[in-house]
Formats: sequence, C-alpha cells, structure tokens
Amino acid sequence: MMAILSWDTVQDYRCRTYRSRPELRLKNRQQAVDYVNERGFIFFWPIQGVALPNLWVAVAGDRPVPNEHDDPGHITWEWKDSLLGSRAWYYAKVLRKKATLISMSLVPYFYALTENYGSPEDDYLTLYEQGRLTLEAKTVYEAVLKNGPLDTIALRRAARLSSPESESRFNKALADLQAAFMLVPVAVTQAGAWRYAFAYDIVARHYPEIPQQARFIGELDARRKLLETYFRSVGASQLRDVLLLFGWEPKVTKATLEALVQAGVLCSGLPMVDHPGEWIALSELIASQPEAP
Repeated sequence: MMAILSWDTVQDYRCRTYRSRPELRLKNRQQAVDYVNERGFIFFWPIQGVALPNLWVAVAGDRPVPNEHDDPGHITWEWKDSLLGSRAWYYAKVLRKKATLISMSLVPYFYALTENYGSPEDDYLTLYEQGRLTLEAKTVYEAVLKNGPLDTIALRRAARLSSPESESRFNKALADLQAAFMLVPVAVTQAGAWRYAFAYDIVARHYPEIPQQARFIGELDARRKLLETYFRSVGASQLRDVLLLFGWEPKVTKATLEALVQAGVLCSGLPMVDHPGEWIALSELIASQPEAP
C-alpha cells in the first residue's frame, strides 16, 4: 500500500511556509529577519520554475513583481539594502546565482560545500590554476583582496573590466564569486550614474566566523541539513527540482536524499494525482494521505 500525495496538500503547506496568505504576511523588517531565520534560506524575488519561498510573496502576496517603484511591496528593497553586510542575514547571489537570503546559522553549511579550504589569499589561485575560476573572476577577486571593499564602478576599473564590451564578463564573474562564497555585497554606495551600487568584500574577511564554523561541518551533514531545510519549506519536490536548485552531482544528491529517507524525515517514490513522475515529500506531510488500493 502506497500513500498518494495530493497537490492540494502541498499547496496548502506552501501557503503557510511561503506566507502568501494575507494574515501571515510580513509587516516590518524584524519580521522579515525572523522569517529568514525560520525558513533557513529563501529567494529575494520569485524565480520562475524554481519552488522556494521568497521575500516578495511573504510581504506582497502571490502576485507579479510590478515595475512601479511606489508599490508598497518594494519595501523589501529597503530592508535588504539596510541590512547588507550585517549579521541579521546573509545576502548574495547564491542559489541558481540569484539573489538569496540565508540565515546566519545556516551559512556555514553552504560554505562547507565550497572549495574555500584554506587561506582566502591562496585558494583562488589554486582554483584558477585548475581551470575552475575564470580570468575575469580572478582579477575581480584580486582587486577586492588588494584594495578592500570596492563598489561596482571602482571594482570594474580596478579589474580592468570597465569597457562596455566587458560588462557581461564582469557580471558573470561577480555572480560566480558570490555563488562560490568568495565575494559578498556588504553595503550600498552612491557611486555611478544612478547613485546606487553595491560594495563587495571577501567573505572570509568580512565574516571570519563563517569559515571557522564551517570547518567542523562535514559535506554529508551539510547536504543533509540544507536538503531537510529545503523540504521543510516546500513540503514536496522531485529529484530534478533539487538538482536544479542546488546544482550538486546527481550521485551525491540521491545519496543525501536516501539518508533522509532512512532517517524517516522524507518519503520517496510517491505518486501524485495529475502530476507525473515520482515525488519526495516530508513524512509528516503524507501522514494523513489516502493510500492507493
């Protein structure tokens, strides 16, 4: 006898964890910080095709993000900018190289899965020599390493990537370095034509406690923690969605999921009415589900 997962059950669960119901919406900055701590990690914006809570929906509801700057939902920008570089939360382009908010207690688990093993003055050179860091990322990182926190205008100049044709390569380098937990935005400056630009610093320099805490976390424990946190946010998912979000190797992802199944946290191989494929869900979510005859 196998439990049948209901999409209505999943949606109802996500309405609560995403805070999309009006009575659950976030009203102020402290509530936003508490929400990130509650969920562990969320997106700043909704990301099409990726299931994960995000700050926009938790504040403004499940509706498209408008272009109008005076929309009340855009208070999220003020909260995010005012807390850059603080220890209220960690903000950078991480998951899918999109804007991600992570609780400070969970950042070391992400960091433990990076290749930042030793000194920030040396690791990047090893990655570059092994072909795992582009030349642009190397020069951007070196500029911040040498000069301290730099805004994007000064950083492009220092990395010799200020020409119009180098913009896409510069932006890719910044995204790559953030996803690798090597650079992090730490402030908003009034640089540039728009008088608005992020300043970036070395993660290990700005947050020295993160690599120290990550030293005591093994890779399996890190993946188990992050996957369990993910499922406690979305309720149920499929393997392809997990792979899409985290970008881990399929073999280690399957092994981590199996460990959570063996621990009783998750149930796998579940069918869902009108939704093809096998699903993985929190055990507690399917406890009351009907069983297939």
